[in-house]
Formats: sequence, structure tokens, C-alpha cells
Amino acid sequence: MQNTCCQMDWDQSGRWFEDAFLYHIYPLGMLGCERWNDGGAVHHRLRGLEKLTDHWIQLGVDAVYFGPLFESSSHGYDTKDYYHIDRRLGDDADFAHLVDVMHAAGIRVIVDAVFNHVGREFWGFKEVLEKRDMARTRHWFKNLRFDGRRRDGVACSNWEGHDELVKLDLLNPEVEEHLLGAVEWWVSQFHIDGLRLDAADCLEPEFVRHLRGFCDHLKPDFLLVGEVIHGDYRTWANDEMMHGTTNYEAYKGLWSSHNDGNFHEIAYTLNRQFGAGGIYRDLQMYNFADNHDVDRVASKLRSPFSLYSLYAMMFLMPGTPSVYYGSEWGILGRKGRGYDADIPIRPAISVDALTDGHVDQTQEGSALESAISRLAHLRKTHSALRNGSYRQIQVSPQTLVFERANAEETLVCLVSDEPISKTVIIPGLAGRWSDVLNGGDAVDVSNGQLTVDTFPHWARVFKRD
Repeated sequence: MQNTCCQMDWDQSGRWFEDAFLYHIYPLGMLGCERWNDGGAVHHRLRGLEKLTDHWIQLGVDAVYFGPLFESSSHGYDTKDYYHIDRRLGDDADFAHLVDVMHAAGIRVIVDAVFNHVGREFWGFKEVLEKRDMARTRHWFKNLRFDGRRRDGVACSNWEGHDELVKLDLLNPEVEEHLLGAVEWWVSQFHIDGLRLDAADCLEPEFVRHLRGFCDHLKPDFLLVGEVIHGDYRTWANDEMMHGTTNYEAYKGLWSSHNDGNFHEIAYTLNRQFGAGGIYRDLQMYNFADNHDVDRVASKLRSPFSLYSLYAMMFLMPGTPSVYYGSEWGILGRKGRGYDADIPIRPAISVDALTDGHVDQTQEGSALESAISRLAHLRKTHSALRNGSYRQIQVSPQTLVFERANAEETLVCLVSDEPISKTVIIPGLAGRWSDVLNGGDAVDVSNGQLTVDTFPHWARVFKRD
């Protein structure tokens, strides 16, 4: 099926990201092989994912972000070989075919790039373990030293205290050449459209600048988006480095403002980021309700009905929205403890179950997929939702009204988590307005005020006729 509603100009720069709606898959989890190891046989699990194409089209997806795909020891972020697909998922031909199918449907592909660290089974680190000072790759790792604190007698810097994730020296020209070569191979072999940089705030800025220049030359419409949790996102997202970063600040505000009945929190965040004088007005942020590292949002919300107003907020606010596999059905999942802590938030789900919604979900989440599809297609239809300015109009504990506007149109968005319908008066308007999200119901302005009723746990989007 051709994705005509999602088709984009494939010659655009990386700014296509602002028009996109992303779908996030953690393949090792979804395909049931994160902890599986049978000694090295190739299992062609990736082939089944092409059956999701129609689901993505119906949902309104423009690009799919795949979590770690390349050869690793366990969870994917402990890379063994950047130049081959993880055999638990399939082989290189499987992924190349999948990308071809997705491109034919108008869906772009983004892959996880784990460049800050590798696993101890990475071929270059195994060379160090075997040859010690004689290893050609002994300078590839940050603060490498030979001591007895580990059984194998080798220690070096790592990611957040995890000895199994050894840090690469990204300022070493040989390391940079190896990693950029991998990117070039991914583009030539698979024709991918972008990278999500894992632990981006741990990368050397000089390396990121070199990566951006390399990718701009390699493929002008190539996207770089980084995982950044804290700090000033502009440090990493700018004309010399990444096109955007994850918006963890807004992620927190989305769910906690619903749980606390305090929309002033998310309103403050949006105004700080995107309002007049907002610090991220010129950045395209990656917005999300949950992902492979945090609890499923359906498990975080006190009321499952809040799923609808939360996703409405995410699709109507500035930034690029993303949905994590299964969450379009409101599936549950909380992080556990110990070695298998992440399995509940990275569950195995068959392609057929995901397509049909036959997954473990709250009853109230059964219609969520349809609601997200409506929001996604509204965003495609109205450019002000993709690149328009943001202006807060009014806020109350469970209702937020804001304007999205560009040269083409002005929209007034009303998001409410109220359990019952309430009347809202929006001042400073004139003319006749229609609700373009909910069937086009028209409302006339009287005395400079638009008087409308909210829909419980939902949104209204008004455009002037």
C-alpha cells in the first residue's frame, strides 16, 4: 500500500524532521530475543516487520526509529560489531529489504547509533584483552589500564559505572574513522535516513561536529537527533551538530501535569521552551510519552482516560511527536529490578497482535490507536501544528488553551483533562471558528469571546472560517 498521506519530498534537508511523526521500536525486545542466545545462528525475525507497514500508514507514521540493530552481546547497547545486523534479528539482507519496503511506502528509517561506548566483546576490546600492550586498538578506549580490579585485568572509563560498557576515545582519529565508516556503510547498504545518537550528551562535541559535516556531505537530507536528558539542549542541537534532541523536560511535564491536576506545570514548560522569547523556539524537539528506558505512560497515569488528553497535548504542541511500540494501544509496563529490569517496558509482542491491538492494555486504551491516528493526520493537514509559533492563551488546573500560528493559518488549541464537559471562554477573537479535530463544528464569536464546551479528556482545535 502506498503511503500517499505521508509522502514527503525526499530531497529536503534534515528539516523533514519537523514534519514527521515517529514510531519507535526496540527490536530485540519486541521480537523476543533480547536475552536469547543459541551460540550464533542467524534468525530472520526482521522479515516479519514489513507486515507492520499498513499499520504505520493507518496510524499516520512518517518515520520509524529502530533501537539497537547491530551485533551485540545482550541488550543492543553493548556493541560487538558496527558492520553487521545482530544475528538474533536477522542478517544484513533482511534489514536492507525491510528498509526498501518502508521507503516504497513513504516511511523513513532512523537507527540507533551507539558511539559513546561498546561492549567488552567488541572485537577491538577483545584484541586488548588478548594482546594487552601489543594490541593495535589499545588506544581506542578512554583511560585504559591494566590492573587486577577485574577478572580479565583490564579497566577503562565506562558509561555511568557499568563496566560492561567501555568508553571509546572519540578523539582518536582511528576510532572516528571506524565509526564514520560504519555510518557510510549503513547508508550505502541500507539507505537509512538518520541516526538517533545514544547518550549524546556524553559524546565529544568535536566528534559530533565531524559526524554532522560527514553526514551532510554523505546524504544532504540525513537526520541527527540526540538522546539528551538534562542541561541546555542548544549545546547539542544547533547548525553544527544535531538537528534536535529528546525533550525530557516536556516528557516529565506531560504525565505529571495530568497526575497532579496541574496543567500549570506543562504550560510553564511549553512557554519557557517555545513561547515569546522561548529558549528552544528555533529547535525541533523530539517529543515522547514513553520509550525503552522509562515506564509505559499508561502505567504512570493515575487515570487511563488521561491517555487521550496527554497524546492530544503532545501532537498539538511544538516538536516532533513519537509513539513507542504498543503504546498506541495503551499497554502497561513498569521497570523492574535487577538484570531483567527493562523487560516489562520492552516486551515481546507479535506483529499480528500489535497490528490488531490484541495486547495487554487497559480497557480505556482500546480506542487510543484511532485517536492517535486522528491527531497525526490533523498535524499533517495543518502546517501551523508542524512549524507554527506557540502562544499561551489561558491555563487552569486541567485545561490549557494555546495558539499555533504561521503565515498560512492560525489555530486555537484547547486541551482538557476534565472528567466532565465544562464551558471555556476564550477572549480576543473575532469571526466564525470551526473545530477541525472533531467534525468541523462551527462556533461564532460574540463580544470578542469564543465560548465553547470542553470534551472530557480530549482536545478541540479551532480554525477561523
